[in-house]
Amino acid sequence: MERRPVLVVDYGAQYAELIARRVREAHVYSELVAHTMPVDEMLAKKPLAIIFSGGPASVYEPDAPHIDPKIFDAGVPILGICYGCQLMAEELGGDVDKAAMGEYGKTSVEVDNSSYILNGSPAEQTVWMSHGVQINKAPEGFVTLATSPSAPVAAMADPQRKLYGIQWHCEVKHTPLGQNIIENFLHNEAGIEDNWSPKGLMEEQIEKIREEVGDDQVICGLSGGVDSAVAATLVHKAVGDQLTCVFVNHGLLREGEVEQVQHDFVQATGIKLKTVDASEEFVSALKGVTEPEAKRKIIGDLFIKTFEKAASQIVAEVGEKGAKVKWLVQGTLYPDVVESGGGSGTAVIKSHHNVGGLPENLEFKLIEPLRSLFKDEVRQIGTHLGLPDYMVWRQPFPGPGLAIRIVGEVTQDRLNLLRRADAIAREEMTKAGLDRKIWQCPVVLLANVHSVGVQGDERTYGNPIVIRPIESSDAMTADWFHMPYDVLTAISNRITNECRGINRVVYDVTSKPPATIEWE
Repeated sequence: MERRPVLVVDYGAQYAELIARRVREAHVYSELVAHTMPVDEMLAKKPLAIIFSGGPASVYEPDAPHIDPKIFDAGVPILGICYGCQLMAEELGGDVDKAAMGEYGKTSVEVDNSSYILNGSPAEQTVWMSHGVQINKAPEGFVTLATSPSAPVAAMADPQRKLYGIQWHCEVKHTPLGQNIIENFLHNEAGIEDNWSPKGLMEEQIEKIREEVGDDQVICGLSGGVDSAVAATLVHKAVGDQLTCVFVNHGLLREGEVEQVQHDFVQATGIKLKTVDASEEFVSALKGVTEPEAKRKIIGDLFIKTFEKAASQIVAEVGEKGAKVKWLVQGTLYPDVVESGGGSGTAVIKSHHNVGGLPENLEFKLIEPLRSLFKDEVRQIGTHLGLPDYMVWRQPFPGPGLAIRIVGEVTQDRLNLLRRADAIAREEMTKAGLDRKIWQCPVVLLANVHSVGVQGDERTYGNPIVIRPIESSDAMTADWFHMPYDVLTAISNRITNECRGINRVVYDVTSKPPATIEWE
């Protein structure tokens, strides 16, 4: 069924897709479009509402992205967030200039008018700001709804034309009442009724995949995580036995993971699974490589080459003369895409092996049914599909595996050492009942760092291990998890006692941003 969308216009923000995700949380269908799309094309989609995202530019700079002002007279409700708010004020004749002092992180705002998008807001609240531009005066026809120490106009509204702007980031979890603002805009100001759910998206994807694939053979790159498992199950619903999953043991997996994936996945889904042991090729290809981006691209290239070999074998097994595997299924999520520079003007934070690490001469057509979704939405779909909880709630693990959790060259000895330390940390967290409380816990070996220690009355000169437990809902932002001291103590004692060469365990207490979840 064709839906009229809420368009999120991306001005290069890291959080643009997160805005679209919050719209979907309000049970409203959304689409992300580039700010370079002509306004006539935006309006041709018959949007129910439009949201302008934030972005890194300043509206008063000559090369800053703008918008055709006729969009404001189209009768479509518009919400501007951060840069989008400043853009609206600039285009409509407000006074916008560089702020005397920027506002970054938690900021207190005063609500002068708790109406419209701020309906139900308290007089004072803490929000998440990230801007160095201020609106000194709102355009004609607008009323000021809120102010902050460095933002004379922190929120504004023109209810006659249904135009609204807000300086803070209401889409991030750091703004506790942010979802209320988005829902006020969608439901109260734009008058949009509920029209979307993950279950509905799941059904649409199955039909779309069935139509596109036809009678072709399909392979899926299975990692054992929830993303690839859900993607594979969706495709299997569409094409049945035309799908064969390929699980590559690249030698960079955690302790016991190969056996676990082979048993659990087949038992839960009944999907054909072919395991390829390419551990020697991957570890050899990483010899002498220390630069994180180089590691990711090497792994991405080898993944595809491995799939190509597996595809040839699958065709031979099918026995269809001249048959060819044309499709490759990946469990790519939006955080992978945006960090790899796949957004509209976003910076490349790091290339994910399944996005920025793919070779240019890729022989497969890609099926990525989860590409626009976040982890918790994927988990909802996994539950709808009937996958067991132990698979749906498995903690995320990066596609490049332990290669990007070794800071320095990847060697077999270092992999074995990190595997054991990682297994110890996971065992102790499971024993403490923390598996569902912690979103992800990278265990990192600082192979290029040594520190002096003392063990058995002797001097040691070993490597540190970093424990990084974090909590998040979407991987776009994250906070470090406050792990109980007794659990940390147990992890540290066991790692330093059982992992020869490790004489120090450190605890990473950095949020995202400024850090990413993985170290590389």
